[in-house]
Amino acid sequence: MLDFIIRHYPSISLVFVILLSVFTVVRIIRDTNNSSKTLAYILLVLLFPVGGSIIYFAFGINYRRRKMFSKNILANEALFARMEGRLLAESRRVLEEHHENIHGHEALITLLMNDARAVLSYNKVELLINGEEKFPAVIEALKAAKEFIHIEYYIFDDNGIGRSIIELLKEKAAAGVTVRFIYDDFGSSDINDGLLREMREAGMFVFPFYEVKFFLLANRLNYRDHRKIIIVDGETGFIGGINVSDKYINNGDAGKLYWRDTHVKITGPAVNSLQYHFIANWNFCSESMLKIEPSLFPEDTLKDPEENDLVQVVAGGPDYPSSSIMLSFFAAIARAKERVYITSPYFIPNESICEALKMAALSGKDVRLLLPGISDSLIVNAAARSYFQEMLTSSVRIYLYQKGFIHAKTVIVDDSLSIIGTANMDARSFDLNFEINSVIYSKHINGQLYDIFIQDIAFSEEATLAQWGKRKWWQELRDDVARLLSPLL
Repeated sequence: MLDFIIRHYPSISLVFVILLSVFTVVRIIRDTNNSSKTLAYILLVLLFPVGGSIIYFAFGINYRRRKMFSKNILANEALFARMEGRLLAESRRVLEEHHENIHGHEALITLLMNDARAVLSYNKVELLINGEEKFPAVIEALKAAKEFIHIEYYIFDDNGIGRSIIELLKEKAAAGVTVRFIYDDFGSSDINDGLLREMREAGMFVFPFYEVKFFLLANRLNYRDHRKIIIVDGETGFIGGINVSDKYINNGDAGKLYWRDTHVKITGPAVNSLQYHFIANWNFCSESMLKIEPSLFPEDTLKDPEENDLVQVVAGGPDYPSSSIMLSFFAAIARAKERVYITSPYFIPNESICEALKMAALSGKDVRLLLPGISDSLIVNAAARSYFQEMLTSSVRIYLYQKGFIHAKTVIVDDSLSIIGTANMDARSFDLNFEINSVIYSKHINGQLYDIFIQDIAFSEEATLAQWGKRKWWQELRDDVARLLSPLL
């Protein structure tokens, strides 16, 4: 038998490779419902039969998706059933009684209420630009906590600012404040067994969202908790693009990359929505279900609509029924009357977003993209640049930030709609990551964000169609290959 295998090894190997490729392609067609992703995986398998198959079975399949979907959705539904009556009734009251303050966004508000159960409420919103503004505000809020602190982060480093926050959380836990902490096991690599033991011994409740036990079994890495939220006593919430890491603090050190990012502090009933999504994830990843208690959802204390900002919180992830975050982006762009200004560090849009952007620009709207000139991912940056030709041809203006790395995730539409959160303008944020955004209907927040956008493009270089047409053939090929692989990124 061994002699037969040795003599016919080339033929046996060829048959094995063919069977493996056929089996993998069939699995891809049956298991992948995104056509571009299906074609990308099939091409990868045809070009590299063995390596492509290994990559697909490691990255392309979520072996636990049905289990995760069932467990998390059931938690969401049971939780929301307790809140639905009061919160959605309040949403409809705000929509009906303060129609004049909606600024023509009734359709988007109703879409998000129906599709994402996104509650509408009046709140106080404060923009926080870069880590220099965010972290002092966070520390001040944490110090004032009396009942509980809820934290959910993609990246939480045990460095200067991260260590300061951990020490503060330990102090609060010792003083009787309940601290619940969710971290992404892939992004927060600093949270190791030693640090976990330290935090838990201090009285904190800490869990990875989706533990990665074997990094080579990387299908779990596809489903990342990319959220960055803090909730203090159910009254104050933080949401945005800034992780807990020293790199987000621009202290003027020579040679240190400048990080430009945006976060918001929300005070008011929208924090209830952040709380809802936090608890749903907590009940998924922790060892016990968190009971719904009135103290977790304080009553609305902000009543004056003239002084506050309308907010809806929209969450997304692979266990949500639809891609609500993508739909919110699409609807906002499609319904713009004057302008759409988008800032995103990773721009790999799906076909719907591409068409919405081109349609808006070609119909005379002022459509601008602020993207990284300096990126932390060469392949993602190359994939993004593959879209420039069609965007520029359709009159979309593109600015490449040069002062440092722009990591903010914001959308500005007309003079009263703003979206600020954790989601990038890419397929991963739409379908794979667990994300969360704040949709803010406010002229003064929109105006502040507009001013910041104009300041940012002053540090940017505008890409032109003439310039882009002069690229070398190998640059175009590099970007096109990266775009072809973009469904896998």
